[in-house]
Amino acid sequence: MPPARLPVQTSFDELGSPLRETTFVVVDLETTGGSASSCEITEIGAVKVRGGEVLGEFQTLVNPGTAIPAFIAVLTGITDGMVAAAPRLGAALPAFLEFSRGAVLVAHNAPFDLGFLRTACERLELSWPAPDSIDTARLARRVLTSDEAPNCRLSTLALLFRSGTTPNHRALADARATVDVLHGLIARLGGLGVHSLEELRTFSAQVSPQQRRKRHLADALPALPGVYLFRDRQGRVLYVGKSTNLRSRVRQYFTASEQRTRMAEMVGLAERVDPVVCSTGLEAEVRELRLIAEHSPRYNRRSKRPEKALWVKLTVEAFPRLSMVRRVVDDGALYLGPFGTARAAELAVAAVHEALPLRQCTKRISPTRASPACVLAEIRRCGAPCLGPQEGESVQAYSVHAGAYRVAVLSDPGAVVAALSDRIGALAAAQRYEDAAAQRDRLHAFVRAAARLQRLTALTGVRQLVAARPTSDLGWEVAVVRSGRLAAAGTIPRGAHPAPYVDALVATAETVSLRPGPLPAATAEEVECVLRWLELPGTRLVRLEGTWASPARGAGGSRGWLDAAQDARAGVTPFTDRRNLHPVARPAREYG
Repeated sequence: MPPARLPVQTSFDELGSPLRETTFVVVDLETTGGSASSCEITEIGAVKVRGGEVLGEFQTLVNPGTAIPAFIAVLTGITDGMVAAAPRLGAALPAFLEFSRGAVLVAHNAPFDLGFLRTACERLELSWPAPDSIDTARLARRVLTSDEAPNCRLSTLALLFRSGTTPNHRALADARATVDVLHGLIARLGGLGVHSLEELRTFSAQVSPQQRRKRHLADALPALPGVYLFRDRQGRVLYVGKSTNLRSRVRQYFTASEQRTRMAEMVGLAERVDPVVCSTGLEAEVRELRLIAEHSPRYNRRSKRPEKALWVKLTVEAFPRLSMVRRVVDDGALYLGPFGTARAAELAVAAVHEALPLRQCTKRISPTRASPACVLAEIRRCGAPCLGPQEGESVQAYSVHAGAYRVAVLSDPGAVVAALSDRIGALAAAQRYEDAAAQRDRLHAFVRAAARLQRLTALTGVRQLVAARPTSDLGWEVAVVRSGRLAAAGTIPRGAHPAPYVDALVATAETVSLRPGPLPAATAEEVECVLRWLELPGTRLVRLEGTWASPARGAGGSRGWLDAAQDARAGVTPFTDRRNLHPVARPAREYG
């Protein structure tokens, strides 16, 4: 009876692609010069290693088809006579690609060697496999201090790690020395908690030892899509994020390069990480938005307070006006938004006032009793309904302007676009370009807001929508959307009949309570998130209760050229910004 195998518990350090199970091909090239586009390869040397053991070596001279420069021959010792009988690159390169198939390529100053190999593949019309790669020079700069190694040349590092091979500018010898340097660097990193290929690629010395010691916070996280919440000692949420692989993403906070300074501070305060496993990526994205809005974590920058968004409201009164508000109430008013900044809302309001003679005063106006008019009436920017029906506009006459605004917001902004376009053209013809640009910015703000509102309300007006997208394993991911809110999400395995799964998902979906306004069930960000998913190639509508449609002459048609104009403006730099230049001492001017 064969002896029973003892169970081996895989440690957390071995998750991912363990370094000891990764096959590396350490490669070095000798060339006729430094440019991959104009120079040729003269020698290829490579060593295949795995788990610290050499599995094989590859070495060949290459006939470059051109003379080797004298200084290159002196540097490498490779002469024209040595390569005369060597194979051409067309024979040598396929052999090397076969030798390195499926391995991670390693080189000292990898962009140089891999650049030559990639360019050679293009010339020979060979498929470049685009393998994973490690640059030992770059890795050494992250791991070693200047006291240990004054520079990161291969000869310096080979001496530091006591390589058994001295680099001599020959491909195989340099590759053997690079193997020893790679093993030396990996040994250093092992003590810092780097045990997988993913961690090796993303390692940075900027991550403090205090951060690395908190690696255990990711121990219990699953390798599944979802949302993660960093919490402090009191259980308060510090940061909310999402990932397709919770375990891998959270571990990067403790071992990988994190350029955001505030994240290092957050990790220092974190005491635990709570996962929320999701069935699909869409569900994870939506849950992230909801959790950020719920907890307002101090280290999240976006989506924290959707309730603070601004709206432009057409008030409900005899003579309606535009007002900026933060709350949407059930008063029958028309709301345009939401706006992320007060500046954007002000620009949109200014655009409407340029095109339509809506009153801009804030006082209440009686339809029967007259009151003094402001200066806007004198310059014909307002119909002066305050003067009463005898001298000013009546309720019926004024309602035409309010109706034109409703049409512009909900279905066709043509009136506003035409009025401001004429104004922009007149100002440009008079060479008042700054004034014309100001009018364009106003028009862009209004059209962008109207296009966004029309796009959002097209979905929020649908009572229920069921859609599906194919997954990478030939199954389906399904979403149930009610009034723009993701009510349920799930997956259908490959080969299964979809109807029972869809029925079950709809039956267990969230019951959505509706609020007043254009966004009755979800925030604007959530609705846009769902819309992006619905618009992805391959998404299919399964069921639809209601009508999902956008206005034929909606604001989206005008937004395209306005966005193009804004982008063109951003790309123009008429004057170079010289504020960062340091002052230069000049000799005193001599007067004679």
